[in-house]
Amino acid sequence: MQSPVFSGGGVLLQTRVSSNDIIRQRYLNGDYAAKNPTWDSEDAPWKAGEALKLILAHGLAPANIVEIGCGSGAALVELRRAFPQARLHGFDIAPDLARFWGVHSAANIEFKSGDFFTLSRERYDLMLVMDVIEHVPDPFDFLARLRDRADYHLFHIPLDLSSLSVLRESPLLNVREKVGHIHYYTKGLALALLKETGYEIVDCRYTDAAFAAPQKSFKTRLAALPRRLAYALNKDWGVRLLGGETLIVLARPRKSAA
Repeated sequence: MQSPVFSGGGVLLQTRVSSNDIIRQRYLNGDYAAKNPTWDSEDAPWKAGEALKLILAHGLAPANIVEIGCGSGAALVELRRAFPQARLHGFDIAPDLARFWGVHSAANIEFKSGDFFTLSRERYDLMLVMDVIEHVPDPFDFLARLRDRADYHLFHIPLDLSSLSVLRESPLLNVREKVGHIHYYTKGLALALLKETGYEIVDCRYTDAAFAAPQKSFKTRLAALPRRLAYALNKDWGVRLLGGETLIVLARPRKSAA
């Protein structure tokens, strides 16, 4: 939203554009879609599979599931197979996504285009927030507002930040330019963010992304051997040193959270 700029007793004609407006525009004006025409649908079966492992490991049987920033909706389509009777909802602000959602009509998923906080007042059994918090201008406010909207939350978080990525810098600049990451995390920083915004961590796991995720680049394949060696010595240390991982987290609102 634009805010008027005041000077003395009058309002100037110019307006101040918030950082949120600037970031949102890349998803509204087609910039993101031009750089990522498939919206990473190729990764959806793998991501949904990782999410399902955690859901089933804790005996959850959600009847009402929502995904915030659902993209093409392909992950929800995968989860439909595991939860055939559940109500599934997907929200995303990008208008380009309607062409994907129409293809998934047989999966009986309710997709909505627009801001989740404006469009929904419902509370859900399970909320998916997969590859989202690294995109939003204010992840603290975003996570705090989402916290009490579900009994459980499942986050998938890329761990872009490592000693190697900082030293080279180009990997961080690449994900910033191509896929719009404006925040970068290690495992410790990601979990600290969730705790600081009122979540209790139920479980968290690495996804083995460097070796199991689709769309591995030549550089990723080249780094596989040193990563395997470093991970074998100490997984947390190896990931902080060489990167290559993502984190999947099951959380719930902390009872004492305001």
